[in-house]
Amino acid sequence: MNRTTLSLIAGTTALAAVTGFAALSAPDAPGTDTAAKAAAQLPVERTSLLCPAPSTSDLAETSYTSFTPVTKGTGSGGKAELREAAEESADGEDKGKDKGKGKDDGKSGEVKPTKPVLTSKEPGKPVTGDSSGGDAPALVGTADGRFAPGWTVQETTEVAAGTGRGLQGVNCTAPDTDFWFPGASTDADRTDYVHLTNPDDSAAVVDLELYGKDGALKSAVGEGITVPPHSSEPVLLSTLTGERQTNLTVHVNVRSGRVGAAVQALDDKLGGDWLAASTDPSGSLVLPGIPEDATSVRLVAFTPGDADADLKVRLASPSGPITPAGHETVHVKGGMTSAVDLGDVTRGEAGSLVLTPTDRSVPVVAALRVVRGKGDKQETAFIPATRPVGTRATSADNSGKASTLSLTAPGAAATVKVTASAGSEGGTPVSKTYTIKAGTTQDIEPPVPGGLKGTYALTVETMSGGPVYGARTLTASEGGVPAFTVQTLPDDRGTVAVPEADEDLSVLQR
Repeated sequence: MNRTTLSLIAGTTALAAVTGFAALSAPDAPGTDTAAKAAAQLPVERTSLLCPAPSTSDLAETSYTSFTPVTKGTGSGGKAELREAAEESADGEDKGKDKGKGKDDGKSGEVKPTKPVLTSKEPGKPVTGDSSGGDAPALVGTADGRFAPGWTVQETTEVAAGTGRGLQGVNCTAPDTDFWFPGASTDADRTDYVHLTNPDDSAAVVDLELYGKDGALKSAVGEGITVPPHSSEPVLLSTLTGERQTNLTVHVNVRSGRVGAAVQALDDKLGGDWLAASTDPSGSLVLPGIPEDATSVRLVAFTPGDADADLKVRLASPSGPITPAGHETVHVKGGMTSAVDLGDVTRGEAGSLVLTPTDRSVPVVAALRVVRGKGDKQETAFIPATRPVGTRATSADNSGKASTLSLTAPGAAATVKVTASAGSEGGTPVSKTYTIKAGTTQDIEPPVPGGLKGTYALTVETMSGGPVYGARTLTASEGGVPAFTVQTLPDDRGTVAVPEADEDLSVLQR
């Protein structure tokens, strides 16, 4: 393979770390076969993840778990590190100096970087860290080489009392330019923040658009929000509008640069959790992993276009698809947020919600607000619509009895392999294969590493059959409150398709 071809492949793979997919093509030469050759799947070479500031509560206890699954073909180099946001930029300027970040060594213009908060030691073994109180900063992370493909970081916070008390969890997100959050609120009992984290050396400019039951809410202060380099900005949604809306859709549109985004939804009575972004607008959506003991489930949906969407509502249960009585369909008006209270739709069984168009397909985003418990002992979590598990998906920060893995195959039956990694402090990996019947959801007790010490990661791989969607639920007991948090399991996009080089590329040789 010549040097030019190697450079092309390296460039394409680097692009894939940002976009999740890249394809390489060359101009067709006269008389050559234009059919594309089969593409090779190569590991991405660099991944970025951003973790929002976990809490402002003095009672908060936060843990971080970093994990990279073992991936073939990655070589032996690389690293994965998490650092505080608002550190120095690449040109040496201390972007967080006014906030006390970084350390001046006494030489003009030179700032020494602070040490990494968390550094992975080897793929296949989690590493953990923790913080206490309400001053923990947002984190910016990068992984390269053998640590990049499938890198996952989980942020989990326990809050003993006050607004948002309970268990809050979020997968640290990759930077992007477009996010949709159906399920946010400016209701009197809610305190919702959208956290914007900028990992780059230049400022990002962001528009925050709010959509309620009657359409867009006017908000001049939501336009042109500047997020400085290497910093994080929490924006309180109630400061963007004077309207009290129980159900909102938030659109994060990045004009310049890129950010990581997540909504922290805190309730005075129902606890709180992180609301992750819905998958890209689509005509059909799957929202997996509704706990079997859910006492209340609310569907919040939004279509970005002008056309209305009519959706069939189906619950994939352990025995097959079920149509919820009285909620056979949902009508979503164009540009308006719709909400439907489904009650205890699972009726004591595991379930996943499947939305499909009744007629023509109209792109929609959606999320579920799920409540467990009764009376003053209730807790809330959110389940956004998500991508399939695909080739591989990973969930970090598992501890055995407190973890439940929920898998659904809304179409054809599928076979998956679930691997429990080594523990963060010791243990032997274990794998087990499961078959998910067509149209069903199965809550499984995941395998646990032999001789487990510490926490471990679960990696799900689709072996055969139709698409599988998944979610992991963590539970804890907080003064009699059934605290919980749910994270979906989308494909980790740890590899990229790179077409095999052929003679057509010889025109690029020098």
